[in-house]
Amino acid sequence: MNPHPSKSRSTAWQTALTVLQEAQPPFIPDGAHVMTVLVEYPAGDPGAPPHRHPGPAFGVVLDGEMLMELEGEPPRVIRAGEAFWEPGGDLIHYRDGNNRDDVPLRFTVTMLCPPGQPMFVLVGEDELRRKAEVRGG
Repeated sequence: MNPHPSKSRSTAWQTALTVLQEAQPPFIPDGAHVMTVLVEYPAGDPGAPPHRHPGPAFGVVLDGEMLMELEGEPPRVIRAGEAFWEPGGDLIHYRDGNNRDDVPLRFTVTMLCPPGQPMFVLVGEDELRRKAEVRGG
């Protein structure tokens, strides 16, 4: 039953979709577990310490600016409304901090993970030293 009988069927859906990113992930783990999280950092916060995700991760910055750095790539700023992704696996995610000192940062991330593995694994100091030459920044 139409709760608004005086209104015709909407056509807004025909133009409501905007593609923020398209990516070809290197793999999607068999039996993957999927989790979408909201991350909120206060102004100037450096974010999570170096870490990795065992599967691909896809995100969108909702508010503020993220300073993102992945292994082998230079740091880059991702602004509100922009999407990002990382392939996961053995790749180190060095930074995901707030690039601004005056506003908070909010972003969502959807992560795919093989069964029985944690979504987020901190990288130790020994490994950071061994892999220093592949850091992009």
